[in-house]
Amino acid sequence: MSAETFTAIDEKLSDLDPTTTANTESVLPTTIDNEPLPFWLVNVPRDQWPASCPEFLKGQSDKNIGILATPDEEYEWITWERVKELVRTNDIGKFQRLPSDLRRYLEYMFYLKQKYGSIMDFVVSERLHWDQEGGLKPRGEPFEYDVSWKDDLKILFNDWPYGLEKGIVHLVIWTKFELEDDPVTGLLTESMWKKIDDYVERVFRSRMSADQVVWFKNWKSLKSIHAIEHFHVMLNHPDPEFIKEITNGDVPLVEKVTQGRAL
Repeated sequence: MSAETFTAIDEKLSDLDPTTTANTESVLPTTIDNEPLPFWLVNVPRDQWPASCPEFLKGQSDKNIGILATPDEEYEWITWERVKELVRTNDIGKFQRLPSDLRRYLEYMFYLKQKYGSIMDFVVSERLHWDQEGGLKPRGEPFEYDVSWKDDLKILFNDWPYGLEKGIVHLVIWTKFELEDDPVTGLLTESMWKKIDDYVERVFRSRMSADQVVWFKNWKSLKSIHAIEHFHVMLNHPDPEFIKEITNGDVPLVEKVTQGRAL
């Protein structure tokens, strides 16, 4: 969209009767003259509208554009029952972020790539604090020794979680060792699935009800960060002290960004 078109849109909005717009400042405009806003203006306060589509939103997939074009107030939060259903049916591609969170996520990922060269480099150096020069080599076999977990495995918050109902905690378990996939199906091998499930049993289900714990590993096509193995664990209303203990007091990046403490 050109600057001239944007100016015309802005003038149209200025001419609108105040009684036809939102009743509160918290509700953002979604249409102009009954025409939907471009996806890159949705959920953005009018005084922050860019004159054209930002670089970090160019070339987005149809799925992302559809999410970004959705007003936050129309988003349906993902319930715990929905979480369990998506994991049970392996329909994990339907996990989505709140539209405004997706926008912030895409913007920050764009920034990180410019600063660090890749998302992987940022995660390894700033989130995991692992030495890349050492080749990220594990000490032992997957989940072999409890003592190796501190070196071979780390539990952190998902920095940009999906749009989950309040009380659902989304963690990511990062590993230096390979989580073996079946080359034909792209899914975990049966033996690796069991190793992960046994680990989840020891660490999570031993501390809370089994029906309040789910885990999954993204298909290769859904991974946002390649080259570092990881899988996801979601917990429904866990004890905050338990989460603080296993994450070593981690704070998700989205909170740091919101509070202005991000890198």
